Amino acid sequence: MTDSNMTQHAPLIIDVAGGSLTGDDRRRLAHPLVGGVIHFARNWQNRAQLAALNDEIKDLRPDLLVCVDHEGGRVQRFKTDGFTHLPAMRRLGELWMKDAMAATNAATACGQVLASELRACGVDLSFTPVLDLDWGPSGVIGDRAFHADARVATLLAKSLMHGLLQAGMANCGKHFPGHGFVAADSHTDIPVDKRSLKAILADDAQPYSWLNTTLTSVMPAHVVYPKVDARPAGFSSTWLNDILRARLGFTGAIFSDDLSMAGARVIEGRPVSPTEAALAALGAGCDLVLLCNQSVVEGGAPIDELIDGLAEAQIKGRWTPSEASEQRRLDLLPRTPAPDWDALMVDPAYVRALELLP
Repeated sequence: MTDSNMTQHAPLIIDVAGGSLTGDDRRRLAHPLVGGVIHFARNWQNRAQLAALNDEIKDLRPDLLVCVDHEGGRVQRFKTDGFTHLPAMRRLGELWMKDAMAATNAATACGQVLASELRACGVDLSFTPVLDLDWGPSGVIGDRAFHADARVATLLAKSLMHGLLQAGMANCGKHFPGHGFVAADSHTDIPVDKRSLKAILADDAQPYSWLNTTLTSVMPAHVVYPKVDARPAGFSSTWLNDILRARLGFTGAIFSDDLSMAGARVIEGRPVSPTEAALAALGAGCDLVLLCNQSVVEGGAPIDELIDGLAEAQIKGRWTPSEASEQRRLDLLPRTPAPDWDALMVDPAYVRALELLP
């Protein structure tokens, strides 16, 4: 691969095996098609170790985007060694019902604490906020959602994103156009939401329209909405280009959800490999694709397969790198220096934010 391709488009977000980089991790992260890393609980022992791991990653390539699913509640990867236990987002929705203004302030505080602590350990981006509506049947979403009312969810999410921004972190609204209405879990099944486009746009997709000036990235759902498209939203140009971008005015980065999930392994009834899934997601309008928890499968063979498969697809003209997509990836990197943990602990704004947490 020539140097001219080095920064053309690095769409792959992969994981690493443990608490420090192995030779295989280094080889993969150095590949020009890899644009970032997503961490999991197995990559965490303590703050010093996490910071050292992220330093190793940035020493290898400063442009790599270091990501994590760290929302609060039951989805929080780092919980010990000083990390604040953040509430599930539903707590903010419950607070809204008692005192709306206090709830928006608390949401901003959550965002500020979340982003400040992650950035002090070298993490660039958390995949938050959840914009799904709390319809009730979805166990996988449940208390991760702010509220059942799209207006309340939007205002609390915007407040949370304001807190992230104060700490220098971008955001990621998920799971477009909405995962909260279906009971099935896309980690293990292919959920189907049979509502009309009109119904979805009137409720679940509303936050994406209202937040189109504030959202810096979006993650679509591995959910099929058959009245709109036979493909899951993350593989659907109708959803990503026609609706999210053209109709709702979103201009930021689009991440696929994890391509190792059951909801991503079958497209229109046909089983697909991670490479086929990645090509389908990129072809549909995703800028970046995630393949999670595969560094610990057969020595990371699925990651190598995906890197080789995408490189081959590029050579054969089945996939064309996008400079616009690459710019959207780079735009997610923090633009301010990360705080030092000890200095953060006595920073007045951070201390005040801690006091405001519900």
